[in-house]
Parts: sequence; structure tokens; C-alpha cells
Amino acid sequence: MTVADLTAAVLDGSYGRSPAEFNITSAFWLHHTTRLPGAEVTYRNYYVLLRVGEVFGACSFEAGELDPSYCADTSGRTLADVLSSDDPLPVRIAALDAYLAAVEPHHTAAQAEEIVLPAGTPDVRARARDAVVASLLDVADGTKVALIGVVNPLVDAITDRGGICLPCDFNLRETASGLTVSRDMIEVVDAADAVVATGMTLSNGSFDVLLTRCREQSKPLAIYAQTGSAVARAFLGDGVTALSAEPFPFSQFSSRPSSLYRYRTDL
Repeated sequence: MTVADLTAAVLDGSYGRSPAEFNITSAFWLHHTTRLPGAEVTYRNYYVLLRVGEVFGACSFEAGELDPSYCADTSGRTLADVLSSDDPLPVRIAALDAYLAAVEPHHTAAQAEEIVLPAGTPDVRARARDAVVASLLDVADGTKVALIGVVNPLVDAITDRGGICLPCDFNLRETASGLTVSRDMIEVVDAADAVVATGMTLSNGSFDVLLTRCREQSKPLAIYAQTGSAVARAFLGDGVTALSAEPFPFSQFSSRPSSLYRYRTDL
């Protein structure tokens, strides 16, 4: 299955209620920056957010990829309309995420293990979150872990477990700990024993390539997702080994306890 196959199945009604029955009540364009204490890197994040009932569909995107004016034209549309349109990919991924979260919210999913992140400063909460992500894979001493989408506390969480981190990112050249960051996803995946990837692979179109590569090589693939967390969940057992799903509102937007949801397969 590919993301296009999943979208077609949703439009065909294979996942329950028709997406034509779900209306988008709110559309957000969000620009968020973060620089943790002592860090030299400012993370610049952009998000599409679509609210449907009690859930939000979310997708990150690159600077300049989407104009905030999309919000004015998206509220009031149905998810079926967006999913079958030629809207920018991040908007369609957010709509797919909203649909799959609406038919099965993370907080009611039988497979989900709720993890409550502690209250605290941004760095305390980021490290708690990334420790959960690192725990998705069995990382022994010397395990080579491809990290697709670099978050520095996650690099540390992998190395603290004895793993050898192979980072890949389009927007960074070096991690805070001095590791060289590759721009070639296939190169680091092929060199790794296991893979951890951000949900942003859904928004830049590389998710299917990553999934196919890991399937072909029988490599564990863990996804940490704010982007498309319910979309990634649909691939559990079909290339995705484990998932850390963090639905909106995300942990970086609060100092209070918040939840993410851990999923594992038996693979």
C-alpha cells in the first residue's frame, strides 16, 4: 500500500464513513520557531492544521510551500473535496490525517499506549518526548540507526542507548553533537540496521520511497509523527514497525502535561 492507495481506499469508503460526511470547521496556517537553551540552531516549523469535529489533521511543510491564504478557502469544505482535489500535498495529507483520526482517535485506539509527558520547560519536555521515540526500536550497542529528520535531543537519545546515529535532513548540516548530516535518505537507510523517521516524510513525498526501502530490506521502521500521525498508523504492520503519534495540540505549545500515543507491532 502507498499513500495514494490509502487515499483511494478512504474515498471508496473502505475505512467506514464517507469523507464527504466530514466538514472542515477550521483551517490553520502556523509558523513556529524553537531554539533550546544552549543550542545554536533555530528550528523553523510550518504547519497546516484542519479541524474536523474533535480532532485536528496536521501536516508540516517547507517555508514558501503554502500561503496562509489557503485558510480562507478551506474551512467549510468536506474532507472528500480536499482529498480528491489538486490542493497542495500538505493540505491533502492534513485532510487524510483528519479523516483517519476522526474515525479512530488516538485516545480511543485499542493499540495505543498513552504516554503522558511531564510538565516543564521546552528542553525537559523535548527530551522526555524523544526518549519515548528512541524506545520504539531495540537499540543495542553498535546498532546503526538512520534518523530521517534531525531533532538534536533524539540524536542524543539514540546515542545514549549505545546506538550509532546516521542523521539525514534537508535543512541541517551538522547535529549539535557534531555529527555530519547527510542529505541522501537512501544512503543512510541502506547503511542502517534500523530507521527512525519523522512524519514530515509524508509532506515531502518521500514516505513511500522510505517505506518501500525498509520493506525490501526487512528493516525496522519507527515513525515519530506530529505530521500525519493517523496516516502513519495506517501502515503499522505494513512496513511501519512502531509509531509515536502526537496529535495537535503538540507538546511544544504547552508547559503542562500532555499525551502522545505509542504503537508497536510484533514484527
